Amino acid sequence: MRAIKVLLVDDHPVVRAGFQRLLDNDSGIDIIAEASSGQEAVEKYFSVCPDVVIMDLSMPSDGSEGDGIQNYGGLEAIRVIRAKDPEAKVLVLTVMESEPFPAHVVQAGASGYLTKRCAPDELLKAVYEVSEGRTYYAESIREMLAPGAADGNSPFNKLTKREFQIFSCLAQGQSAAQIAEKMFLSPKTVHAHRANILRKLGINNNSELVHIAIRHSIVEA
Repeated sequence: MRAIKVLLVDDHPVVRAGFQRLLDNDSGIDIIAEASSGQEAVEKYFSVCPDVVIMDLSMPSDGSEGDGIQNYGGLEAIRVIRAKDPEAKVLVLTVMESEPFPAHVVQAGASGYLTKRCAPDELLKAVYEVSEGRTYYAESIREMLAPGAADGNSPFNKLTKREFQIFSCLAQGQSAAQIAEKMFLSPKTVHAHRANILRKLGINNNSELVHIAIRHSIVEA
């Protein structure tokens, strides 16, 4: 049987090396390429055509300007890949395991979601399941995605998809002008979204916005 071709995406070389060793020990899996940013992941996907993408979510800006996803991390890379190839199979592997990430990942079109605390055997199982066109979610993630699970505990449940995108960019220190340019919005529209975000989250400024993002593991301190 042909080995499953994998594109491994993570901005930390040491982390990629660790997962590469684990996956390479399985004769049914072949890592054919690696990427360290969302932009590079999109470029590599369409150049090497993997069977499965293993995608981290938390990746910094890479400063590039292709495909309209400059400064985005893994979540937007998933959206771009899936928009261009609806059959793409993406398995998210991340430290981010609280809402709203699981719901946004599912909406973006990912086939699976694991946390980096998962057992090695579970990662291998997930790769095989996703490669066969099935979905695979860690148990804790399945519980969050279950009907009625979103009970309002996360403050981000109040935000629309667009507002959450802008919130994430602001939390990473991006300016309204930068966000407007890459999202094809006017700065005035971005400022309006920012005002709505602050109101919905009950905060007053960008400093408080960053603090709440760190508290919920959306950005690293």
